[in-house]
Amino acid sequence: MPLANGYGVVIGTKHDYYRDPPDNFGRYYHGNLVVHAPLGNYHCAIDVDPKSMPDGIQWRIVTLRAADVAALKARPDGWHPLASTPASGAMDYPRSPVLHPPIMIYTVRYDSCLSRLLGWIRWNPPWNSGTGFQALTDLEGILNQGVRFYVFGEPFDTGLGVHNVHQNQGDPVGGGHDAENAIWQDGATIAETSDGRFFAFLNKFKTQAFRTDDLGRPV
Repeated sequence: MPLANGYGVVIGTKHDYYRDPPDNFGRYYHGNLVVHAPLGNYHCAIDVDPKSMPDGIQWRIVTLRAADVAALKARPDGWHPLASTPASGAMDYPRSPVLHPPIMIYTVRYDSCLSRLLGWIRWNPPWNSGTGFQALTDLEGILNQGVRFYVFGEPFDTGLGVHNVHQNQGDPVGGGHDAENAIWQDGATIAETSDGRFFAFLNKFKTQAFRTDDLGRPV
Protein backbone atom coordinates (compact mmCIF):
# COMPACT_ATOMS: atom_id res chain seq x y z
CA MET A 1 0.00 0.00 0.00
CA PRO A 2 1.17 3.59 -0.53
CA LEU A 3 2.41 5.70 2.36
CA ALA A 4 -0.52 6.79 4.54
CA ASN A 5 -0.08 10.57 4.18
CA GLY A 6 1.12 10.66 0.60
CA TYR A 7 4.53 11.18 -0.94
CA GLY A 8 6.52 14.02 -2.42
CA VAL A 9 9.64 16.17 -2.25
CA VAL A 10 10.50 19.33 -0.34
CA ILE A 11 13.02 21.67 -1.96
CA GLY A 12 14.90 24.51 -0.32
CA THR A 13 18.04 25.66 1.44
CA LYS A 14 19.55 24.37 4.67
CA HIS A 15 18.29 26.14 7.77
CA ASP A 16 19.83 23.66 10.24
CA TYR A 17 21.13 20.14 10.64
CA TYR A 18 21.60 17.98 13.74
CA ARG A 19 21.78 14.36 14.78
CA ASP A 20 19.42 12.73 17.25
CA PRO A 21 21.16 12.26 20.61
CA PRO A 22 22.76 8.79 20.70
CA ASP A 23 21.24 6.15 22.96
CA ASN A 24 23.15 4.41 25.75
CA PHE A 25 24.84 2.18 23.18
CA GLY A 26 25.97 5.04 20.97
CA ARG A 27 23.43 4.38 18.21
CA TYR A 28 22.03 7.20 16.10
CA TYR A 29 18.53 6.98 14.68
CA HIS A 30 18.08 10.10 12.53
CA GLY A 31 19.98 12.85 10.85
CA ASN A 32 17.70 15.88 10.93
CA LEU A 33 17.95 18.29 8.00
CA VAL A 34 15.81 21.41 8.38
CA VAL A 35 14.98 22.74 4.90
CA HIS A 36 13.92 26.36 4.52
CA ALA A 37 11.14 26.95 1.98
CA PRO A 38 8.62 29.76 1.40
CA LEU A 39 6.00 28.37 3.82
CA GLY A 40 8.55 27.81 6.59
CA ASN A 41 11.11 25.30 7.79
CA TYR A 42 10.57 21.62 7.05
CA HIS A 43 12.01 19.08 9.50
CA CYS A 44 13.34 16.18 7.41
CA ALA A 45 14.08 13.09 9.53
CA ILE A 46 16.55 10.88 7.63
CA ASP A 47 16.22 7.45 9.24
CA VAL A 48 19.36 5.46 10.02
CA ASP A 49 18.00 3.22 12.79
CA PRO A 50 20.27 0.13 12.81
CA LYS A 51 17.47 -2.09 14.21
CA SER A 52 19.74 -3.31 17.03
CA MET A 53 22.19 -4.76 14.50
CA PRO A 54 25.86 -3.75 14.20
CA ASP A 55 25.44 -3.31 10.43
CA GLY A 56 21.70 -2.72 10.16
CA ILE A 57 21.90 0.31 7.84
CA GLN A 58 22.76 0.17 4.15
CA TRP A 59 23.50 3.32 2.16
CA ARG A 60 25.25 4.63 -0.89
CA ILE A 61 25.95 7.99 -2.48
CA VAL A 62 25.20 8.33 -6.18
CA THR A 63 26.48 11.16 -8.35
CA LEU A 64 23.59 12.26 -10.56
CA ARG A 65 23.90 13.78 -14.00
CA ALA A 66 22.63 17.37 -14.16
CA ALA A 67 20.65 16.64 -17.32
CA ASP A 68 18.78 13.83 -15.54
CA VAL A 69 17.60 16.10 -12.72
CA ALA A 70 16.85 19.20 -14.82
CA ALA A 71 13.07 18.88 -14.22
CA LEU A 72 13.64 18.54 -10.48
CA LYS A 73 15.98 21.53 -10.41
CA ALA A 74 13.40 23.63 -12.27
CA ARG A 75 10.80 23.19 -9.52
CA PRO A 76 10.44 26.13 -7.11
CA ASP A 77 11.31 25.81 -3.45
CA GLY A 78 8.57 24.26 -1.34
CA TRP A 79 6.63 21.01 -0.95
CA HIS A 80 5.59 19.14 -4.11
CA PRO A 81 3.25 16.10 -3.89
CA LEU A 82 4.26 13.35 -6.30
CA ALA A 83 2.24 10.49 -7.70
CA SER A 84 3.87 7.08 -7.25
CA THR A 85 4.61 6.74 -10.95
CA PRO A 86 7.77 6.92 -13.08
CA ALA A 87 6.57 10.08 -14.85
CA SER A 88 5.99 12.20 -11.72
CA GLY A 89 9.61 12.51 -10.63
CA ALA A 90 9.14 9.99 -7.81
CA MET A 91 12.11 7.93 -6.64
CA ASP A 92 12.37 4.15 -6.73
CA TYR A 93 15.72 2.70 -5.70
CA PRO A 94 15.70 -0.35 -8.00
CA ARG A 95 13.75 1.24 -10.87
CA SER A 96 14.67 4.95 -11.20
CA PRO A 97 17.02 5.49 -14.16
CA VAL A 98 18.19 8.74 -12.53
CA LEU A 99 19.59 6.71 -9.62
CA HIS A 100 21.54 4.43 -11.95
CA PRO A 101 23.63 6.77 -14.12
CA PRO A 102 25.69 4.95 -16.76
CA ILE A 103 29.05 5.44 -15.08
CA MET A 104 31.57 3.53 -17.15
CA ILE A 105 34.92 2.28 -15.91
CA TYR A 106 37.83 0.88 -17.89
CA THR A 107 38.68 -2.74 -17.17
CA VAL A 108 41.46 -5.13 -18.05
CA ARG A 109 40.96 -8.89 -18.27
CA TYR A 110 42.77 -11.83 -19.90
CA ASP A 111 41.56 -14.65 -22.10
CA SER A 112 42.85 -18.24 -21.96
CA CYS A 113 45.81 -17.35 -24.17
CA LEU A 114 46.78 -14.52 -21.79
CA SER A 115 46.15 -11.93 -24.47
CA ARG A 116 44.95 -8.69 -22.89
CA LEU A 117 41.38 -7.55 -23.54
CA LEU A 118 40.42 -3.99 -22.71
CA GLY A 119 36.88 -2.75 -22.36
CA TRP A 120 34.32 -0.66 -20.56
CA ILE A 121 31.73 -1.91 -18.10
CA ARG A 122 28.85 -0.17 -16.39
CA TRP A 123 29.36 0.40 -12.66
CA ASN A 124 27.12 1.56 -9.84
CA PRO A 125 28.30 2.35 -6.31
CA PRO A 126 27.92 -0.65 -3.98
CA TRP A 127 25.79 -0.54 -0.84
CA ASN A 128 27.70 0.17 2.35
CA SER A 129 26.60 -1.66 5.49
CA GLY A 130 27.21 -0.35 8.98
CA THR A 131 25.97 1.82 11.80
CA GLY A 132 23.93 4.98 11.88
CA PHE A 133 27.09 6.83 12.92
CA GLN A 134 28.88 5.70 9.77
CA ALA A 135 25.90 6.45 7.52
CA LEU A 136 25.43 9.95 8.96
CA THR A 137 29.12 10.73 8.56
CA ASP A 138 28.80 10.07 4.81
CA LEU A 139 25.50 11.96 4.62
CA GLU A 140 27.03 15.00 6.28
CA GLY A 141 29.83 14.95 3.73
CA ILE A 142 27.37 15.82 0.96
CA LEU A 143 25.23 18.13 3.12
CA ASN A 144 28.30 20.25 3.81
CA GLN A 145 28.77 20.77 0.07
CA GLY A 146 25.14 21.54 -0.71
CA VAL A 147 23.48 24.90 -1.38
CA ARG A 148 20.04 23.54 -2.31
CA PHE A 149 18.39 20.35 -1.12
CA TYR A 150 15.70 17.96 -2.34
CA VAL A 151 14.28 15.57 0.26
CA PHE A 152 11.84 12.85 -0.80
CA GLY A 153 9.51 11.06 1.58
CA GLU A 154 6.17 11.19 3.38
CA PRO A 155 4.87 14.51 4.77
CA PHE A 156 4.12 14.86 8.47
CA ASP A 157 0.42 14.58 9.29
CA THR A 158 0.75 17.77 11.37
CA GLY A 159 3.29 20.56 10.93
CA LEU A 160 5.92 20.99 8.25
CA GLY A 161 8.22 18.05 7.77
CA VAL A 162 9.12 14.86 5.92
CA HIS A 163 9.73 11.39 7.33
CA ASN A 164 10.12 7.91 5.87
CA VAL A 165 13.23 9.29 4.20
CA HIS A 166 14.53 5.85 3.28
CA GLN A 167 13.59 2.98 0.96
CA ASN A 168 9.87 2.32 1.33
CA GLN A 169 9.59 -1.12 -0.22
CA GLY A 170 11.07 -4.55 0.31
CA ASP A 171 10.08 -4.91 3.97
CA PRO A 172 9.53 -8.59 4.82
CA VAL A 173 5.91 -9.70 4.87
CA GLY A 174 4.76 -9.92 8.47
CA GLY A 175 7.69 -7.85 9.70
CA GLY A 176 5.61 -4.93 10.93
CA HIS A 177 6.34 -2.39 8.20
CA ASP A 178 5.21 -4.35 5.16
CA ALA A 179 1.88 -2.45 5.03
CA GLU A 180 3.84 0.50 3.58
CA ASN A 181 5.48 -1.53 0.81
CA ALA A 182 4.91 0.05 -2.61
CA ILE A 183 6.96 1.11 -5.60
CA TRP A 184 7.82 4.66 -6.73
CA GLN A 185 7.70 6.13 -3.23
CA ASP A 186 11.24 5.83 -1.90
CA GLY A 187 12.79 8.52 0.27
CA ALA A 188 16.08 10.14 -0.71
CA THR A 189 18.23 13.16 0.09
CA ILE A 190 19.78 15.05 -2.82
CA ALA A 191 22.28 17.87 -2.39
CA GLU A 192 23.03 20.35 -5.18
CA THR A 193 26.41 22.10 -4.96
CA SER A 194 27.29 25.65 -5.97
CA ASP A 195 29.05 24.36 -9.09
CA GLY A 196 26.02 22.41 -10.33
CA ARG A 197 26.80 18.89 -9.14
CA PHE A 198 24.15 16.62 -7.60
CA PHE A 199 24.71 13.91 -4.99
CA ALA A 200 21.98 11.55 -3.79
CA PHE A 201 22.16 9.83 -0.40
CA LEU A 202 20.13 6.61 -0.55
CA ASN A 203 19.45 4.67 2.65
CA LYS A 204 17.70 1.43 3.46
CA PHE A 205 17.58 -1.12 6.23
CA LYS A 206 19.43 -4.41 5.98
CA THR A 207 16.12 -6.18 6.57
CA GLN A 208 14.71 -4.71 3.33
CA ALA A 209 15.11 -6.49 0.02
CA PHE A 210 16.44 -4.47 -2.91
CA ARG A 211 14.62 -6.60 -5.50
CA THR A 212 10.84 -6.23 -5.28
CA ASP A 213 7.72 -7.09 -7.24
CA ASP A 214 5.19 -4.63 -8.66
CA LEU A 215 3.59 -4.21 -5.21
CA GLY A 216 6.91 -3.47 -3.52
CA ARG A 217 7.10 -6.86 -1.83
CA PRO A 218 10.48 -8.61 -1.53
CA VAL A 219 11.33 -11.21 -4.15
